[in-house]
Amino acid sequence: MKKKIVLAYSGGLDTSIILRWLQEKYDAEIISYTADIGQEIDKKKIIRNAKKLGVKKIVINNLKNTFVKDYIYPMIRGHAVYEGNYLLGTSIARPLIAKDQISVAKKFNAYAVSHGATGKGNDQVRFELGYHYFDPKIKIISPWRIWKLKSRTDLINYAKKHKIPIPRDKKGATPFSVDDNLFHTSTEGKVLENPKNSAPEFIFQRTIAPEKAPNKPTFVTINFKNSDPVGINGNKLSPSKLLEKLNQIAGKNGIGRVDLVENRFIGIKSRGVYETPGGTVLNIAHRAVESLTMDREVMHIRDSLVPKISQLIYNGFWFSPEMRVLLSFVKESQKNVTGDVRLMLYKGNVRVLGRKSNYSHYNSDLATFEEDDLYDQSDATGFIKLNSLRLILNKLKK
Repeated sequence: MKKKIVLAYSGGLDTSIILRWLQEKYDAEIISYTADIGQEIDKKKIIRNAKKLGVKKIVINNLKNTFVKDYIYPMIRGHAVYEGNYLLGTSIARPLIAKDQISVAKKFNAYAVSHGATGKGNDQVRFELGYHYFDPKIKIISPWRIWKLKSRTDLINYAKKHKIPIPRDKKGATPFSVDDNLFHTSTEGKVLENPKNSAPEFIFQRTIAPEKAPNKPTFVTINFKNSDPVGINGNKLSPSKLLEKLNQIAGKNGIGRVDLVENRFIGIKSRGVYETPGGTVLNIAHRAVESLTMDREVMHIRDSLVPKISQLIYNGFWFSPEMRVLLSFVKESQKNVTGDVRLMLYKGNVRVLGRKSNYSHYNSDLATFEEDDLYDQSDATGFIKLNSLRLILNKLKK
Protein backbone atom coordinates (compact mmCIF):
# COMPACT_ATOMS: atom_id res chain seq x y z
CA MET A 1 0.00 0.00 0.00
CA LYS A 2 1.31 3.45 -0.95
CA LYS A 3 2.05 6.01 1.71
CA LYS A 4 -0.33 8.96 1.85
CA ILE A 5 0.34 12.70 1.63
CA VAL A 6 -2.31 15.33 2.34
CA LEU A 7 -1.81 18.38 0.11
CA ALA A 8 -3.40 21.77 0.78
CA TYR A 9 -4.97 22.05 -2.66
CA SER A 10 -6.67 25.05 -4.25
CA GLY A 11 -7.27 23.52 -7.67
CA GLY A 12 -5.13 26.23 -9.26
CA LEU A 13 -1.91 26.06 -11.22
CA ASP A 14 0.65 25.97 -8.40
CA THR A 15 -0.95 23.26 -6.30
CA SER A 16 -1.87 21.20 -9.37
CA ILE A 17 1.81 21.21 -10.35
CA ILE A 18 2.78 20.33 -6.78
CA LEU A 19 0.29 17.47 -6.79
CA ARG A 20 1.83 15.96 -9.92
CA TRP A 21 5.36 16.53 -8.59
CA LEU A 22 4.54 14.80 -5.30
CA GLN A 23 3.22 11.80 -7.20
CA GLU A 24 6.42 11.57 -9.19
CA LYS A 25 8.86 12.31 -6.38
CA TYR A 26 7.38 10.19 -3.59
CA ASP A 27 5.33 7.55 -5.43
CA ALA A 28 2.61 8.28 -2.88
CA GLU A 29 -1.16 8.51 -2.83
CA ILE A 30 -2.05 12.21 -2.72
CA ILE A 31 -5.15 13.28 -0.81
CA SER A 32 -6.29 16.73 -1.92
CA TYR A 33 -7.49 18.93 0.93
CA THR A 34 -9.32 22.24 0.44
CA ALA A 35 -10.50 24.50 3.26
CA ASP A 36 -13.58 26.48 2.27
CA ILE A 37 -13.06 29.69 4.22
CA GLY A 38 -15.16 31.87 1.95
CA GLN A 39 -12.86 32.23 -1.02
CA GLU A 40 -14.26 32.17 -4.54
CA ILE A 41 -14.40 28.44 -4.78
CA ASP A 42 -15.51 26.23 -7.64
CA LYS A 43 -15.89 22.85 -6.00
CA LYS A 44 -16.68 21.12 -9.28
CA LYS A 45 -13.49 22.53 -10.80
CA ILE A 46 -11.40 21.43 -7.81
CA ILE A 47 -12.83 17.92 -7.98
CA ARG A 48 -12.43 17.79 -11.76
CA ASN A 49 -8.81 18.98 -11.70
CA ALA A 50 -7.88 16.65 -8.85
CA LYS A 51 -9.45 13.64 -10.58
CA LYS A 52 -7.61 14.44 -13.82
CA LEU A 53 -4.41 14.13 -11.84
CA GLY A 54 -5.44 10.74 -10.48
CA VAL A 55 -6.59 11.78 -7.01
CA LYS A 56 -9.11 9.40 -5.46
CA LYS A 57 -9.64 11.05 -2.08
CA ILE A 58 -10.80 14.68 -2.33
CA VAL A 59 -11.66 16.55 0.87
CA ILE A 60 -13.39 19.95 0.88
CA ASN A 61 -14.31 21.17 4.38
CA ASN A 62 -16.62 24.13 5.03
CA LEU A 63 -14.90 26.18 7.74
CA LYS A 64 -16.49 29.57 7.08
CA ASN A 65 -18.31 30.05 10.38
CA THR A 66 -15.37 28.70 12.37
CA PHE A 67 -13.03 31.02 10.51
CA VAL A 68 -15.06 34.12 11.30
CA LYS A 69 -16.15 33.23 14.84
CA ASP A 70 -12.93 31.74 16.22
CA TYR A 71 -10.26 33.58 14.25
CA ILE A 72 -11.47 36.83 12.67
CA TYR A 73 -13.61 38.03 15.58
CA PRO A 74 -10.87 37.48 18.21
CA MET A 75 -8.46 39.31 15.91
CA ILE A 76 -10.85 42.26 15.61
CA ARG A 77 -11.23 42.36 19.41
CA GLY A 78 -7.49 42.90 19.55
CA HIS A 79 -7.60 45.50 16.75
CA ALA A 80 -4.74 43.68 15.09
CA VAL A 81 -3.28 45.71 12.22
CA TYR A 82 0.24 44.91 11.02
CA GLU A 83 2.53 47.90 10.44
CA GLY A 84 -0.41 50.28 10.66
CA ASN A 85 -2.15 49.14 7.46
CA TYR A 86 -2.50 45.41 6.93
CA LEU A 87 -5.62 43.80 8.42
CA LEU A 88 -3.98 40.35 8.30
CA GLY A 89 -6.48 38.60 6.05
CA THR A 90 -4.06 35.96 4.77
CA SER A 91 -2.19 35.57 8.05
CA ILE A 92 -5.26 34.76 10.14
CA ALA A 93 -6.43 32.01 7.78
CA ARG A 94 -3.30 29.85 7.83
CA PRO A 95 -3.53 28.54 11.42
CA LEU A 96 -7.05 27.23 10.84
CA ILE A 97 -6.09 25.57 7.55
CA ALA A 98 -3.05 23.94 9.15
CA LYS A 99 -5.12 22.66 12.09
CA ASP A 100 -7.80 21.13 9.88
CA GLN A 101 -5.28 19.70 7.42
CA ILE A 102 -3.57 17.82 10.25
CA SER A 103 -6.99 16.46 11.31
CA VAL A 104 -7.48 15.14 7.78
CA ALA A 105 -4.00 13.63 7.79
CA LYS A 106 -4.75 11.79 11.02
CA LYS A 107 -8.10 10.57 9.68
CA PHE A 108 -6.47 8.98 6.64
CA ASN A 109 -3.30 7.90 8.49
CA ALA A 110 -1.13 10.01 6.18
CA TYR A 111 2.59 10.14 6.89
CA ALA A 112 3.08 13.65 5.45
CA VAL A 113 1.43 16.97 4.67
CA SER A 114 2.35 19.46 1.97
CA HIS A 115 1.53 23.04 0.98
CA GLY A 116 2.13 25.44 -1.91
CA ALA A 117 3.81 28.30 -0.06
CA THR A 118 7.08 29.55 -1.56
CA GLY A 119 10.42 29.57 0.22
CA LYS A 120 10.46 33.38 0.17
CA GLY A 121 7.17 34.08 1.91
CA ASN A 122 5.48 34.05 5.29
CA ASP A 123 2.95 31.31 4.61
CA GLN A 124 5.52 28.51 4.81
CA VAL A 125 6.15 29.57 8.41
CA ARG A 126 2.48 29.97 9.26
CA PHE A 127 1.48 26.57 7.87
CA GLU A 128 4.39 24.68 9.34
CA LEU A 129 4.19 26.16 12.83
CA GLY A 130 0.60 24.87 12.85
CA TYR A 131 1.64 21.46 11.55
CA HIS A 132 4.34 21.13 14.22
CA TYR A 133 1.94 22.22 16.97
CA PHE A 134 -0.77 19.68 16.15
CA ASP A 135 1.49 16.80 15.09
CA PRO A 136 5.21 17.22 15.87
CA LYS A 137 6.07 13.88 14.24
CA ILE A 138 4.41 14.36 10.85
CA LYS A 139 6.63 14.81 7.80
CA ILE A 140 6.32 18.23 6.14
CA ILE A 141 7.00 18.56 2.42
CA SER A 142 7.60 22.08 1.12
CA PRO A 143 8.18 21.66 -2.63
CA TRP A 144 9.36 25.22 -3.27
CA ARG A 145 12.31 24.65 -0.94
CA ILE A 146 13.48 21.39 -2.52
CA TRP A 147 12.47 21.08 -6.17
CA LYS A 148 14.36 22.40 -9.18
CA LEU A 149 11.53 24.67 -10.36
CA LYS A 150 12.81 28.10 -9.34
CA SER A 151 10.51 30.53 -11.17
CA ARG A 152 7.03 31.08 -12.59
CA THR A 153 8.48 30.35 -16.04
CA ASP A 154 9.70 26.95 -14.81
CA LEU A 155 6.22 26.22 -13.46
CA ILE A 156 4.55 27.13 -16.74
CA ASN A 157 6.93 24.85 -18.66
CA TYR A 158 6.30 22.01 -16.21
CA ALA A 159 2.54 22.49 -16.57
CA LYS A 160 2.77 22.37 -20.36
CA LYS A 161 4.87 19.21 -20.21
CA HIS A 162 2.32 17.47 -17.99
CA LYS A 163 -0.74 18.95 -19.74
CA ILE A 164 -1.90 20.82 -16.66
CA PRO A 165 -4.29 23.68 -17.64
CA ILE A 166 -2.74 27.14 -17.32
CA PRO A 167 -5.30 29.76 -16.19
CA ARG A 168 -5.40 33.24 -17.68
CA ASP A 169 -6.37 36.57 -16.14
CA LYS A 170 -8.84 39.08 -17.58
CA LYS A 171 -6.19 40.27 -20.04
CA GLY A 172 -5.35 36.77 -21.24
CA ALA A 173 -2.01 36.65 -19.43
CA THR A 174 -0.88 34.29 -16.69
CA PRO A 175 -2.57 35.41 -13.49
CA PHE A 176 -1.30 37.42 -10.55
CA SER A 177 -0.66 35.60 -7.28
CA VAL A 178 -4.01 35.86 -5.51
CA ASP A 179 -5.17 34.70 -2.09
CA ASP A 180 -8.73 35.22 -0.98
CA ASN A 181 -11.07 34.22 1.80
CA LEU A 182 -14.20 35.60 3.44
CA PHE A 183 -12.21 38.40 5.08
CA HIS A 184 -10.06 39.68 2.22
CA THR A 185 -8.38 39.33 -1.16
CA SER A 186 -4.66 39.86 -1.70
CA THR A 187 -2.94 40.33 -5.05
CA GLU A 188 0.82 40.14 -5.62
CA GLY A 189 3.37 39.66 -8.38
CA LYS A 190 3.91 40.76 -11.99
CA VAL A 191 3.62 44.55 -12.44
CA LEU A 192 3.08 44.96 -8.67
CA GLU A 193 6.62 43.76 -7.96
CA ASN A 194 7.83 47.26 -8.81
CA PRO A 195 6.45 49.42 -5.96
CA LYS A 196 6.35 52.55 -8.14
CA ASN A 197 3.76 51.00 -10.49
CA SER A 198 0.09 51.66 -9.88
CA ALA A 199 -2.12 48.63 -9.44
CA PRO A 200 -4.21 48.05 -12.57
CA GLU A 201 -7.92 48.42 -11.91
CA PHE A 202 -8.81 45.01 -13.31
CA ILE A 203 -7.06 43.16 -10.46
CA PHE A 204 -9.63 44.30 -7.90
CA GLN A 205 -12.20 41.59 -7.28
CA ARG A 206 -14.49 42.68 -4.46
CA THR A 207 -14.37 46.48 -4.36
CA ILE A 208 -15.41 49.11 -6.88
CA ALA A 209 -13.07 52.07 -7.40
CA PRO A 210 -14.05 54.72 -4.81
CA GLU A 211 -14.47 57.40 -7.49
CA LYS A 212 -16.93 55.13 -9.33
CA ALA A 213 -18.92 54.25 -6.22
CA PRO A 214 -22.52 55.52 -5.88
CA ASN A 215 -23.01 59.26 -5.45
CA LYS A 216 -25.41 58.60 -2.59
CA PRO A 217 -24.11 57.31 0.76
CA THR A 218 -25.15 54.01 2.31
CA PHE A 219 -26.22 54.00 5.95
CA VAL A 220 -25.74 50.90 8.05
CA THR A 221 -25.96 49.93 11.74
CA ILE A 222 -23.74 47.20 13.18
CA ASN A 223 -25.03 45.44 16.29
CA PHE A 224 -22.46 44.10 18.79
CA LYS A 225 -22.78 41.74 21.76
CA ASN A 226 -19.80 41.04 24.03
CA SER A 227 -17.54 42.57 21.36
CA ASP A 228 -18.72 40.34 18.49
CA PRO A 229 -20.86 41.60 15.60
CA VAL A 230 -24.20 39.80 15.77
CA GLY A 231 -26.39 41.72 13.32
CA ILE A 232 -26.77 44.38 10.65
CA ASN A 233 -29.57 46.92 10.95
CA GLY A 234 -31.12 44.83 13.73
CA ASN A 235 -31.19 41.62 11.70
CA LYS A 236 -29.30 38.81 13.43
CA LEU A 237 -26.89 36.91 11.20
CA SER A 238 -24.43 34.05 11.60
CA PRO A 239 -20.77 35.14 11.61
CA SER A 240 -20.12 34.09 8.01
CA LYS A 241 -23.40 35.53 6.68
CA LEU A 242 -22.77 38.82 8.48
CA LEU A 243 -19.33 39.21 6.95
CA GLU A 244 -20.59 38.19 3.50
CA LYS A 245 -23.31 40.84 3.63
CA LEU A 246 -20.98 43.53 4.94
CA ASN A 247 -18.46 42.70 2.21
CA GLN A 248 -21.14 43.32 -0.40
CA ILE A 249 -22.32 46.59 1.15
CA ALA A 250 -18.82 47.98 1.71
CA GLY A 251 -17.41 46.69 -1.58
CA LYS A 252 -20.08 48.55 -3.55
CA ASN A 253 -18.96 51.73 -1.80
CA GLY A 254 -15.28 51.30 -2.65
CA ILE A 255 -14.21 50.57 0.93
CA GLY A 256 -11.25 48.51 2.05
CA ARG A 257 -8.49 48.95 -0.54
CA VAL A 258 -4.90 49.08 0.71
CA ASP A 259 -1.69 49.14 -1.32
CA LEU A 260 1.37 48.58 0.86
CA VAL A 261 4.94 47.41 1.14
CA GLU A 262 5.32 45.16 4.18
CA ASN A 263 8.20 43.55 6.07
CA ARG A 264 7.99 39.79 5.81
CA PHE A 265 9.00 37.68 8.80
CA ILE A 266 11.92 36.14 6.90
CA GLY A 267 13.40 39.58 6.18
CA ILE A 268 12.22 40.44 2.66
CA LYS A 269 10.07 43.45 1.82
CA SER A 270 7.07 42.67 -0.39
CA ARG A 271 4.37 44.69 -2.08
CA GLY A 272 0.75 43.61 -1.92
CA VAL A 273 -2.65 45.03 -2.80
CA TYR A 274 -5.38 44.08 -0.35
CA GLU A 275 -9.16 44.36 -0.33
CA THR A 276 -10.87 44.02 3.05
CA PRO A 277 -14.26 45.75 2.69
CA GLY A 278 -16.30 44.21 5.50
CA GLY A 279 -13.31 43.95 7.82
CA THR A 280 -12.53 47.65 7.44
CA VAL A 281 -16.07 48.55 8.47
CA LEU A 282 -16.04 46.14 11.42
CA ASN A 283 -12.77 47.54 12.77
CA ILE A 284 -14.09 51.09 12.73
CA ALA A 285 -17.47 50.11 14.18
CA HIS A 286 -15.88 48.00 16.91
CA ARG A 287 -13.63 50.84 17.99
CA ALA A 288 -16.68 53.12 18.15
CA VAL A 289 -18.65 50.87 20.51
CA GLU A 290 -15.51 50.34 22.60
CA SER A 291 -15.19 54.11 23.05
CA LEU A 292 -18.45 54.05 25.03
CA THR A 293 -18.08 50.84 26.97
CA MET A 294 -14.44 50.25 27.90
CA ASP A 295 -12.62 51.56 30.93
CA ARG A 296 -9.90 54.01 29.94
CA GLU A 297 -6.94 52.17 31.48
CA VAL A 298 -8.11 48.76 30.28
CA MET A 299 -8.45 50.15 26.75
CA HIS A 300 -5.01 51.72 26.87
CA ILE A 301 -3.40 48.49 28.07
CA ARG A 302 -5.14 46.58 25.28
CA ASP A 303 -4.00 49.18 22.75
CA SER A 304 -0.42 48.82 23.96
CA LEU A 305 -0.64 45.11 23.07
CA VAL A 306 -1.88 45.69 19.51
CA PRO A 307 1.60 45.72 17.88
CA LYS A 308 2.54 42.45 19.59
CA ILE A 309 -0.75 40.71 18.78
CA SER A 310 -0.43 41.86 15.16
CA GLN A 311 3.16 40.66 14.92
CA LEU A 312 2.32 37.24 16.36
CA ILE A 313 -0.54 36.75 13.89
CA TYR A 314 1.56 37.95 10.96
CA ASN A 315 4.48 35.69 11.86
CA GLY A 316 2.29 32.61 12.39
CA PHE A 317 2.31 32.25 16.17
CA TRP A 318 -1.47 31.98 16.65
CA PHE A 319 -1.09 28.83 18.76
CA SER A 320 1.78 30.14 20.91
CA PRO A 321 1.46 30.41 24.71
CA GLU A 322 1.99 34.17 24.59
CA MET A 323 -0.88 34.54 22.12
CA ARG A 324 -3.19 32.55 24.38
CA VAL A 325 -2.37 34.87 27.27
CA LEU A 326 -2.88 38.01 25.18
CA LEU A 327 -6.18 36.81 23.70
CA SER A 328 -7.44 35.85 27.16
CA PHE A 329 -6.79 39.37 28.40
CA VAL A 330 -8.43 40.90 25.34
CA LYS A 331 -11.51 38.69 25.72
CA GLU A 332 -11.86 39.65 29.38
CA SER A 333 -11.61 43.33 28.43
CA GLN A 334 -14.49 43.00 25.99
CA LYS A 335 -17.28 41.68 28.26
CA ASN A 336 -19.32 44.87 28.14
CA VAL A 337 -18.56 45.86 24.55
CA THR A 338 -22.20 45.64 23.55
CA GLY A 339 -24.19 48.18 21.57
CA ASP A 340 -25.05 49.60 18.17
CA VAL A 341 -22.98 51.77 15.84
CA ARG A 342 -24.46 53.81 12.97
CA LEU A 343 -22.17 54.38 10.00
CA MET A 344 -22.16 56.17 6.68
CA LEU A 345 -20.31 54.51 3.80
CA TYR A 346 -19.41 56.79 0.93
CA LYS A 347 -16.83 56.55 -1.85
CA GLY A 348 -14.19 54.61 0.05
CA ASN A 349 -14.83 56.28 3.41
CA VAL A 350 -16.43 55.02 6.62
CA ARG A 351 -17.79 57.63 8.99
CA VAL A 352 -19.26 56.96 12.43
CA LEU A 353 -22.55 58.83 12.85
CA GLY A 354 -23.53 57.63 16.29
CA ARG A 355 -23.22 54.90 18.87
CA LYS A 356 -25.29 53.66 21.85
CA SER A 357 -24.98 51.03 24.56
CA ASN A 358 -26.68 49.96 27.76
CA TYR A 359 -23.17 49.55 29.18
CA SER A 360 -22.02 53.04 28.28
CA HIS A 361 -19.53 54.81 30.55
CA TYR A 362 -20.40 58.10 28.90
CA ASN A 363 -22.22 60.51 31.22
CA SER A 364 -23.71 63.52 29.45
CA ASP A 365 -24.20 65.29 32.80
CA LEU A 366 -20.45 65.19 33.32
CA ALA A 367 -19.43 65.88 29.74
CA THR A 368 -21.69 68.91 29.27
CA PHE A 369 -20.28 72.40 28.68
CA GLU A 370 -23.21 73.71 30.65
CA GLU A 371 -23.33 74.06 34.44
CA ASP A 372 -23.55 70.81 36.38
CA ASP A 373 -23.67 69.68 40.03
CA LEU A 374 -21.45 66.62 39.67
CA TYR A 375 -18.04 68.08 38.96
CA ASP A 376 -16.27 71.03 40.60
CA GLN A 377 -13.93 72.42 37.94
CA SER A 378 -11.69 74.01 40.59
CA ASP A 379 -10.66 70.48 41.65
CA ALA A 380 -8.61 70.29 38.46
CA THR A 381 -6.08 72.74 39.93
CA GLY A 382 -4.75 70.27 42.48
CA PHE A 383 -4.86 67.43 39.94
CA ILE A 384 -2.68 69.37 37.51
CA LYS A 385 -0.22 70.47 40.24
CA LEU A 386 0.25 66.90 41.44
CA ASN A 387 0.90 65.70 37.90
CA SER A 388 3.34 68.53 37.24
CA LEU A 389 5.49 67.58 40.26
CA ARG A 390 7.37 64.87 38.36
CA LEU A 391 8.13 67.28 35.51
CA ILE A 392 9.45 69.92 37.92
CA LEU A 393 11.66 67.45 39.80
CA ASN A 394 13.17 66.10 36.58
CA LYS A 395 13.94 69.62 35.41
CA LEU A 396 15.73 70.44 38.69
CA LYS A 397 18.06 67.44 38.22
CA LYS A 398 19.44 68.80 34.94
